[in-house]
Amino acid sequence: MGIDFIARAHSGVQGLRPYEPGKPVEELERELGISEALKLASNENPLGPGERAMTAIRAYLDGVAFYPDGNGFALKRGLAEKLGVDPAWITLGNGSNDVLDLVARAYLGPGRNAVFSQHAFAVYFIVTRAVGAEAKPAVANPPDHAQPYGHDLDAMAEGIDAETGVVFIANPNNPTGTWLTSDALRAFLRRVPEEVLVVVDEAYCEYVTEPDYPNALQWLEEFPNLVVTRTFSKIHGLAGLRVGYAVSNPQVADILNRVRQPFNTNILGQMAALAALDDEDHVRRSVEVNHLGLEQLRTGCETRGLRYIPSVGNFLTVDVGHEAGAIYQALLREGIIVRPIAAYGLPQHLRFSVGTETQNARALQALDKVLDS
Repeated sequence: MGIDFIARAHSGVQGLRPYEPGKPVEELERELGISEALKLASNENPLGPGERAMTAIRAYLDGVAFYPDGNGFALKRGLAEKLGVDPAWITLGNGSNDVLDLVARAYLGPGRNAVFSQHAFAVYFIVTRAVGAEAKPAVANPPDHAQPYGHDLDAMAEGIDAETGVVFIANPNNPTGTWLTSDALRAFLRRVPEEVLVVVDEAYCEYVTEPDYPNALQWLEEFPNLVVTRTFSKIHGLAGLRVGYAVSNPQVADILNRVRQPFNTNILGQMAALAALDDEDHVRRSVEVNHLGLEQLRTGCETRGLRYIPSVGNFLTVDVGHEAGAIYQALLREGIIVRPIAAYGLPQHLRFSVGTETQNARALQALDKVLDS
């Protein structure tokens, strides 16, 4: 071929592997010649979008021929009213994944590093290395901890040095489902140097019902280096429309908006997200279904003698007792798609998204068949 274009790529990019999403249903059905496959791999809401969001999507279908509002004025105003912040504090993203990338491009680079937990969301590593910064994963809690494999905030604080530009914290964490209390997280924020950004990723926050789970938005004025990211992909069921956002002090928001791509949120996504903001009935139903589904999966694991990581998200990560790759492949042949997480340093675990009662039961039955064989 002559020129090695991989070698000519940015040194940080050369060592990256692409993010691997959950296997699509259509792909599995095409590969195996099956039908009615079930995907419980990507932490999607099994109820889908609420009716308010669907009504907004239908109403704006004719608008897809035109560019959306590049500033997302209506959605930012709606978010500002809902969250009690100024619109100037909000940065919209093509999913919250996009705003994580914006943070890395704006505040990381060669000579800087990012600190995050050992078993945290893979995108933190990807966006850090993609801009040539050093990734510094901190050791996680041990398996026998009350929050096994979750964030060890002492270890993370010790990893911060003069070159640290960003700290990423997922609360609750993906893929473990573990979470941090208000006191613990606030105490950590006080330890972080004021020039270091702390990104608190709250993609799953709406599912959490624990009384001492924090709403990090309440601390934005106390900690000017705090950035909170959220998404409409999870509880609002709009994963396919890709709308997320960051809330930060206006100087940080201004910088993020300088590197944000034009029109990074589409018109259907903006209008559906705006409608979803006030659909409290859909959010409440989603929380109820998730609560019951988590209990169903937990009980299913306990009756089968399988250990799991306590979760407050919309997924449960299960220790299958040995290398999980073969179990994952066998479940695929049963038409069940879950998420192997060896890439997260948990090779014996599979992550099950919470589905409906019927879907969870089907997944557990398939797991029985696979384990018995």
